[in-house]
This record gives sequence, C-alpha cells and structure tokens, in this order.
Amino acid sequence: MKLTMWQRFTALFVEPYVRYQYADTLHAIRLGTAVILALLVNKITNFPHGEWTTITVFIILGLLQYQGAIYTKAKERVLGTLLGIGAALGVLWFSQNVSAWLWVDYALIGLISGIIGYLAVRQLGYTGLLTGITMLMIVSDLGNNNIGQDGVYRALNILLGTGVSVAVTLVLPLKSTLMWRFLLSSNLDACSSLYAGVGNHIDAPDVIKDAAVQSLNPVAILADGVPVNKQLVTALQQINKRLLAVRPHIAATASESGIKKETLETIQRTHRNIIGTIDLLLSAAPRLANIDIDDENHVLLLHYQHELTQAMQHIAAVLRSPSDEMFRPITRIAVSEYPSVQHLAFEWQGYFWLTQTLQTQLQQLSDLLQATKPNWYAASGLGYQRREQRRIKQQGGETDLHL
Repeated sequence: MKLTMWQRFTALFVEPYVRYQYADTLHAIRLGTAVILALLVNKITNFPHGEWTTITVFIILGLLQYQGAIYTKAKERVLGTLLGIGAALGVLWFSQNVSAWLWVDYALIGLISGIIGYLAVRQLGYTGLLTGITMLMIVSDLGNNNIGQDGVYRALNILLGTGVSVAVTLVLPLKSTLMWRFLLSSNLDACSSLYAGVGNHIDAPDVIKDAAVQSLNPVAILADGVPVNKQLVTALQQINKRLLAVRPHIAATASESGIKKETLETIQRTHRNIIGTIDLLLSAAPRLANIDIDDENHVLLLHYQHELTQAMQHIAAVLRSPSDEMFRPITRIAVSEYPSVQHLAFEWQGYFWLTQTLQTQLQQLSDLLQATKPNWYAASGLGYQRREQRRIKQQGGETDLHL
C-alpha cells in the first residue's frame, strides 16, 4: 500500500522504526523546539540571567538524543542545583550570623568545595560538579549584596531549562530501548544475509582474485588466493559500525527498562561473538569451495545454512515487532548426530565446529532476550507500539514473524 504524503510526514513522529531511522533529524527538530520554548519562558518570566535557561537546554539536549540519558542528566542537574543552593544558603547564613572575619568564610567555602570535589570523584559525579558550581555562583563574592540574589536567579533559570528539556523529550521521545532493539535487529538481519552469502561462496570455487577486497579485509584472502565477495566484506564493516553504535545505549536502556546493566553487557558480548563467528566463517568459506564433501554432509550443511539464517531473521523480526511475540528455539540439528563429519577434511571439520558455535551463540542470545523481554518491551513505549500495531493492520502490512 502506497503511503500518502501526510503519512510519510507523520511517520517520523508516530512510528518507532522510522524514528530509529531518522533519529538525528528528530533530535535536531526537538533541540530547536526546546530552545524556542526556553526563549519564550524567558520572555514570560523575565527573570534576570535568563540566558541560563537556554544554556541548560543545550547542555542537557545538545549531545544527548535518548530519554534514558536525558532523564539521568536532568535528574543530576536538578539535584546538583538544589544541593548547591542549600550549601550556598548555609554559607550565607554562617557569614551573616556567626563569622566576623572574611577569611573564615573563605576557609569554609574552600572546605565545602573540597568535600564536594571528593564526593564528586567518589560517587556524585556530574551532580557533585553542579553542586559546587551552583554554590560558587551564589557565594563567590560575599561582599557584594547582589551576588546571592543573582546566583539564586541563575539556579532558578537552570531548573526552568531542565523542565523545558524534559517536557520536549516527553512530547517527542527517542527511547534508547527502541534504538537498542532496532540496532540489534538490523545487525541480525544483516548477519543472516552475510551468513547466506558465506554459504553461496562455498559453491563457487572459481572466483577471480580482487585486490580491492584484500585492501578492505586482508583476512578474507586465503593462501590459495580465493577472495570473499567484496559486498560481503562491506556488509561486515557496516555490521561492526552498528555494533559500536549499540554501546552508548546500554546504560540508558538499563535506566529505562530496569534490566541489569550486566545482563545487557552479556547480550552485547553475545552479539559481538556472533559477528566474530560469522567473520571466521566468511574467512574460511573460500578455501572450502575447492575441498570435496560427501552428499550426506553437504545436506547437513544446507540444513544448517537454512535453519540458522532463518533463526537470525526470526530474532530480528521479534525485536522489531510492535507485538508481544515469543522467541522460538534455535534449530535442534546437532553435529553429533552425523558421525561422518569426523572423517571430513580438517577444514570442513573446523567449519562445522564454527557453525555449531554460531548455533549455541544464537540460542544464548534468544534465551537472554526472552528472559528480559517484559522489561524492554514495556520500556519501548506501549502507546507507540499499540499505534504501530493499528497502523500495520490498517495498511494491510504483513509481519515477517512467519519465518
């Protein structure tokens, strides 16, 4: 079904997968909107030092696209500002009611700053930094009667800027959990295509050496000079690029979903291992094209190829789906049921061992995703997912979960 111009325009705002594809564009729209709102807030409130409202918007949203990271930054900024105001008011009270000498006040400020610095390094981090900055904005010139009032206004504008930033992310959310899901899904889809391409190479013995492939991936050129297809090597580079892009989302996804960070790290490690295994298969495939294999084991090879390719596509489809689907078990084919594999050439035995390793890794990934699914599915935004389900139904879209 062909989309209308209005559907294509609104897809950026209502469809999770499109939001993932155009995350940078949506981030730019959101940041611009937040700055305009901050300027309007300054115009309405007319507080002194209103520039801190827009500065805060840029600090929170400028380099952060996703809700989990933004909420963490906003929480730290609010907490740091409030703690800084409290510390500054305590210093001002001490200066006006207890201390008679300016050097005592300065010594107290230095002592509190040292304590804040210690806590910032040990535990508080950005919150500690903001606590110290806010305190010093208020008490940096105790002899100036206006400095305390100016500092409080700056702190108030920081809180307003934080509120604007959070409000805009609620209206135009970009969830790290969704980005994490879709990046992993895209990589598994690409890995399935790459793995299918590896199998095709085994059946193509007479391939002309391509120097360009060697420059892209020297490991892909074996001793007999048979290269892996250049497109497969390029695809592997894109897969590795997405693998690196997942890393910044892990902490924010843990915050949004409540999944333990260690569990997400295990998923990421398994994800990386799957790519590494396919890379090894990619490097091994060309040599196997010139080594004989009997019919029985060739059938086993084709079965493995078919089952594991569709297993990767199925995991990717469930990750991408707006419906609450189940991950099915990976193929039950076992090399141990084919004793003739032990009599194959060493290269073929190694290839089957790598294939069995890939099978184990996919099963581990599937089990981890299934165990954590209630968390990451709910954290993806149930409203958006229900809207996506209605859209698929209305447009007659088909799911790829039949794989």
